[in-house]
Amino acid sequence: MPETRHRRLATLGLVYAAAIWGSTFVLVKDSLAHIHPVTLVGYRFMLAGLALGAWLLWRRQPLWAGWRHGVGLGVLLWLLYGPQTIGLGYTSAANSAFITGLFVAFVPLLGWLVFRRRPGWGDWGVVALALLGLWLLTGGLRAANAGDLLTLLTAAAFAAHILAIDYALQAGHDPLALNVQQFLTVGGISLALAAGLGLPLAVSSTTTWGVIFFLAFLPTLLAFVIQLWAQKQIAPLRVSLILTLEPVFAALFAWTLGGERLTLAGGLGGGLIVLAALAAVVVQNRAEQNPPAASS
Repeated sequence: MPETRHRRLATLGLVYAAAIWGSTFVLVKDSLAHIHPVTLVGYRFMLAGLALGAWLLWRRQPLWAGWRHGVGLGVLLWLLYGPQTIGLGYTSAANSAFITGLFVAFVPLLGWLVFRRRPGWGDWGVVALALLGLWLLTGGLRAANAGDLLTLLTAAAFAAHILAIDYALQAGHDPLALNVQQFLTVGGISLALAAGLGLPLAVSSTTTWGVIFFLAFLPTLLAFVIQLWAQKQIAPLRVSLILTLEPVFAALFAWTLGGERLTLAGGLGGGLIVLAALAAVVVQNRAEQNPPAASS
């Protein structure tokens, strides 16, 4: 009974994470007029890392146990948020969210490259469906912009990050310490890049500072703490399925609060991407339930 309750709480927590992450696309896009995207990522994650780290130090918990896993997670997380935030300067919030949702379709490809698990026909069908949706969403290669292409990198990083979290947790590392490590890694990479490339560090609006603190504590600190705890209760594939709600929430925010225009092709393309993300999980679940027989 307690295990079932934990799984239900984990599911609700992941729905919260998907919703709060979905709300950030419009906020981040509107903030880019007042802060450089790399600087925004740096402040957001450094604040989250310092706050959580201070709390763990107060509780006398070790911060750097398993640091190699935490730093690796941080690099993947930077590859998710760095290009995604930069890409939002060139593409719409709805496009960014839907393209990020391709992360589930990347799982069979990463499984093939990293774990030597060859995708079946169902996996390739999911990828083809996702690519068709992406084509409709962006208007094809001619209409796709740099922001759309950058966001494709975030989708791959998102998939790799979920798999890496599961690997680190299976190794027995503390999820709170892992979060501190990955937050500080993302913040450190971003601020080092900003300083090294001479990017502006200033924030030209007090409202943007409010957005930074919101991003640091609700969509970053709280949501990722929930994700890592939830991945101790729920298998990565189910986590992926729940998190495909993120582009749905993001599109709703973009088309309502963000005032972005919904086109028929864009809506159809986004729907196909979400369908591909869901189908990818179904295909992988069937593959796990029916593994190929071992050769004698």
